[in-house]
Amino acid sequence: MPRGREYRRKPRRTGPKLLGLDLGERRVGVAVSDDLGIIASPLRIIDLKHDTLADVAAVATDTGVDGIVVGLPIGMGGSEGHQARETRALAAELGQLVTVPIVFWDERLTSAIADRALANAGRSSRERRVQKDAIAAAVLLQSYLDAHPWSPSPDGSQPQ
Repeated sequence: MPRGREYRRKPRRTGPKLLGLDLGERRVGVAVSDDLGIIASPLRIIDLKHDTLADVAAVATDTGVDGIVVGLPIGMGGSEGHQARETRALAAELGQLVTVPIVFWDERLTSAIADRALANAGRSSRERRVQKDAIAAAVLLQSYLDAHPWSPSPDGSQPQ
C-alpha cells in the first residue's frame, strides 16, 4: 500500500479534440489531434471498398472528438473542381451520421508532403501507398490546428 496521499489526476482537456479526414473515392485517411488540440497524428485508413461512412462516423464517436476537419481538394489556382464536389457530397453524407460540426480545410499538397515524408523515412513505394492517406490527413489536420490556435479565456472557459 502506498504511503502518504494518493493523487489521481483526471486528464484535463484544454482544447478541441479534432478528427482530420482525407476523403478519397476509395480510401479515407484518418488522423486525430491530441486531447490538447495541438498535435495531429495519423490514426488509420478506412477502405471504402469494404467499409462505409458509418465506419468513419464510428471512429469519430469512439475517439470522442469535438469536430471533424475534412480536406477539400482545391486546385492550385484556387478553384474547386469535380473532386471537391465529390468531397463535399461525402462530407454531407457523413454529416447525417455524426453530431459534431464538420469544417473544410484546403488540402493542397498534403498527399505530396506525406509521400515525400514517407520516402525520406525510407518507406518503399508499397508502404507509402498504404500509409499516405493517413499521413496526409495528419498533415492537413496539423495545418488546421496551426492556423487555429486555441487558448482559454481568462476565466478558463473555452472561447466560442
